[in-house]
Amino acid sequence: MKSISLASFVMLTAFVPSSAAQSRLPEVPIANPGRPTVATPATITPVGYVQFETGYTGATHSPEFSSRYSMNEVVKLSVASRLELLASIEPYAHSHSSGISADNGGDLYWGVQGVIYPGEGAKPTLAASFLHHAYDDGATDFDIGSPTNILTLLASSDFKKFHFDGNLFFTELVQNSVRRGQFGQTISVSHPLTNKLGLTGELWHFTQPFLRANAIGNLWALTYSPRENLVLDIGFNRGLTTTSTRWEVVAGFTYLVPHRLWKAR
Repeated sequence: MKSISLASFVMLTAFVPSSAAQSRLPEVPIANPGRPTVATPATITPVGYVQFETGYTGATHSPEFSSRYSMNEVVKLSVASRLELLASIEPYAHSHSSGISADNGGDLYWGVQGVIYPGEGAKPTLAASFLHHAYDDGATDFDIGSPTNILTLLASSDFKKFHFDGNLFFTELVQNSVRRGQFGQTISVSHPLTNKLGLTGELWHFTQPFLRANAIGNLWALTYSPRENLVLDIGFNRGLTTTSTRWEVVAGFTYLVPHRLWKAR
C-alpha cells in the first residue's frame, strides 16, 4: 500500500502542479534516470533534489521461479557535486515456483555513488558506487541473485546524438554460508527519436558462480519525457542463455521532485 500511495502522490504532483510550480518549472534541473536499464549512469542527480525511480517488473522462467511480479523503488539524493546517496527497495513481490505461490517484500540496498572524473560530451564521466544488502524478506531471486555487496565502476558519455552508459560489476554472493565472487558487464546506448521520445538498447552479462553458468540478456526500452523532470519508460528484456530469466517486462517512471531540500550556497 505504501508503494501505491507514493506512486499516486508523485504522479499527482507531476501532472497537476500549482500555478506557482508551473512558473518555477523552467528552473527545475533535468531528471537523470537510471531505469529501466541494468546500467546506471555515471552522472549523478542535481544537488539537493530528491529523485524517485518507480517501476513494475514482470518476469517468467528463471532458475528460481516460473513467474514473478514486483514493484521496485530507487531513491537518490546528491549531497555534493560529486557524491550521491541512494537506496533501492522492492516493497512487494509475488512469485510462483513448483506449484507454490508466495508474497514477500524484496531486497533493500543502500549505498553511495561518487564521481571520480566529471566529463562532458564525448569525454566520459567516470564514477564508482557501492551498495550493501541491508534486508531480505525471502523473495525469490532473479538470475543474477541478491549480492551481499556490490562495487560498480561506471562510465557515461555522449557522441553526436547517442548516449552511452557502461558498468563493470564486482559483487559478492552468499549461499548457505558459502561466499563466491560474481562479475558483470553491461553497455546501454540511447538515441532520441523525437524531442520527447527516445529508444534504448542494452546488452548485459553476469557470471553465475553457484550454477557455473552465465546470465546474458538483451533489453530494449522506449522513454517519453512530458517535461524535463519526468521520464516515463516501458520495455522488455530477453534472456539469451538457459539460466537467464527468459522474459521480463518493465514499466515505470523517473521523477525529480521540483523543490530543493536546502538553499544553494
